[in-house]
Amino acid sequence: MLEIYKEWLKAANDDLILLDDIIDNQHITNLIAFHSQQAVEKTLKAYLEAKGDKVPKIHKIQTLIDRVELDFSQDDELIQLLDTLYIESRYPGDMGLLPYGKPTIEDAKEFYEFAKGVFDRVCEVLEISKREVEE
Repeated sequence: MLEIYKEWLKAANDDLILLDDIIDNQHITNLIAFHSQQAVEKTLKAYLEAKGDKVPKIHKIQTLIDRVELDFSQDDELIQLLDTLYIESRYPGDMGLLPYGKPTIEDAKEFYEFAKGVFDRVCEVLEISKREVEE
């Protein structure tokens, strides 16, 4: 039987692999921010799936974090900014932009580190290794 939560984790890991390759490119901080949001969203949905909860058809990171009830030591402002990325990304000219415009390289790196932290924490709680995710 296919374990859907592992597919969610694999998809999130793909975003993180891409981010590893582009994290220092200041010209595409909007894409770094967008893929960070996607990695967080997919990771949280993996957790819900693994726990047998219905995965909501939403993209709001704060709502997903509230549903998983895990402590990620997040900054509420960072979560609010991540939440704006998905909504705005529906328009090509705005993809991955924050309310104040294109993310700085510092913003992008902060989103990336948060995404990695969420992924690592969920894998730890689900007792799944990185190798299992990459298979």
